[in-house]
Amino acid sequence: MLPAQQGYDRAITVFSPDGRLYQVEYAIETVRRGTIAVGVKSKEGIVIAVEEKPRKLQISENAQKIFQIDEHVGVAAAGYIPDARSQVDNARFFSQSNKLIYDEPVDVETIAKHLADQCQQFTQYAGVRPFGVALILGGVDSEGQSQLYLTDPSGTYISYDAVAIGSNSDQVTDFLEKTFKPEISLDEASALATAGIYLASDDKEGTDHIRMAHIKTATKQFEIVSAQQIATYAKTAKEKYPANS
Repeated sequence: MLPAQQGYDRAITVFSPDGRLYQVEYAIETVRRGTIAVGVKSKEGIVIAVEEKPRKLQISENAQKIFQIDEHVGVAAAGYIPDARSQVDNARFFSQSNKLIYDEPVDVETIAKHLADQCQQFTQYAGVRPFGVALILGGVDSEGQSQLYLTDPSGTYISYDAVAIGSNSDQVTDFLEKTFKPEISLDEASALATAGIYLASDDKEGTDHIRMAHIKTATKQFEIVSAQQIATYAKTAKEKYPANS
């Protein structure tokens, strides 16, 4: 460690002389070391997809990195997944409270801001540590518009058309910037997300390591995509983006 850094990485409430919070940067590095998660917006809804690497004897029927917040909102996580579960529980409580108070579904941006505010508080007070997870929040608002947001351990939340987090996310982001088109369909967005996971993953064959969910604008309902459907998207991805496989 450089002399200028010594001592400044031991407390989240102290800025280093060059204006950095090292504990927050370490938390963001935890996200970069997690397996890839991808979110893509389409004209027909939102796609969120993740890579999961189950062990041989693990029962892996349920996704461990994709969560449902409300009927119209889902989350994909990268980083320290126990922190993701804590934030998801918080978001679910917030979403249901909003429904009881205002008698309408909560906006996706409102959830994103709420979680980002919580992350920011955990960069400000002694006795806590930053959340070591980033979340991709996707959903459909009351007007039928698809919304996609990213939150990170610093407390930032940003809206995206397509976004990737986790290991090799920079490479996947470059791929998405070159290939994403606003008018793509939900199936095309699903194939694009699958191609992004193949690009970042060491496993270029099969779909056992891929989990996916849709939130469609027509139904405003979160739904987990079946393994058979993911296999179809994987086939399309390999045909359309052969360089990734």
